[in-house]
Amino acid sequence: MTTCIEIRGLSKTYKNNKQLIEALKPIDLDVHQGEIFGLLGPNGAGKTTMIKLMLGIIAPTSGSCHILGQDISSLKAKELIGYLPENHRFPLYLNGQQMLEFYGNLGGMSGKTLQKRIDEVLEFVNMTEWRKLKIQRYSKGMMQRIGLAQALLNRPHLLFLDEPTDGIDPVGRMEIREILEVLKSEGTTIFVNSHLLSEVELITDRVAILRKGVVVKSGNTHELTQSRDQYIITLAGGTPPASLPGMTTYNAETREIELTAASPEALNAALDVLRQNNCLLATLSPKKSTLEEIFIALMSEKQEYLAPAK
Repeated sequence: MTTCIEIRGLSKTYKNNKQLIEALKPIDLDVHQGEIFGLLGPNGAGKTTMIKLMLGIIAPTSGSCHILGQDISSLKAKELIGYLPENHRFPLYLNGQQMLEFYGNLGGMSGKTLQKRIDEVLEFVNMTEWRKLKIQRYSKGMMQRIGLAQALLNRPHLLFLDEPTDGIDPVGRMEIREILEVLKSEGTTIFVNSHLLSEVELITDRVAILRKGVVVKSGNTHELTQSRDQYIITLAGGTPPASLPGMTTYNAETREIELTAASPEALNAALDVLRQNNCLLATLSPKKSTLEEIFIALMSEKQEYLAPAK
């Protein structure tokens, strides 16, 4: 799998008077080409610092960041990137068409090439109908879509999105998710920073969780949310015996059993006991935690017990 972002030993230390503040401790991280990657963390965790380093806005204290093999300090790397900041400040007196022309000109685009590309991105984000409407009259969802349009003008290989669905209603969030899925299917790598963990769980392939400048957890979103050795069994009939091996709880109302089984053999032994007690099984599935539950658990742990994920 091709690596889109390669981070090695990247860190940032600020000097406040005579005090040194480690905003980001040395981290290693890889983001694969064509995936949607989520960066999570509480306020002050170092997320903004990390994104600024990855965009080449600030210089690192140590380490390196490469985009498709290009050092982030190079112009070539920046040409591969599209960026939608959280607090964008588009000129409100311009309409959508004029705003895209302005940003296209800043990026070195002009003439028929720029006009053709503006038509394409406006249609892609479903904003063609409002291209002549002044930005000051845009809703929050329209503002995010026109912002996404400007981030796509240069056909980026890598798209950075900072809180792309913050403040948007459920329908708007769904529309943004659909746009991101299309971009992913076309091979665009998407790096998302968001506080909306339910949204992140829906769209990301992998995530990294930052705490106090350290990556405390990273990996495949599905694997992180699936609890190991824990299962939910729903019964269609019967009552489990109190001596059922591995049973931690039983909800008589929902007829759900929470079960711990360290091996397939242990799981099947428990199922055999249920059948012997005339229990009819309806469903069996691994127990899952939400990304939000995992995040809260990590943030509540003492720092000394947290080790950077490998």
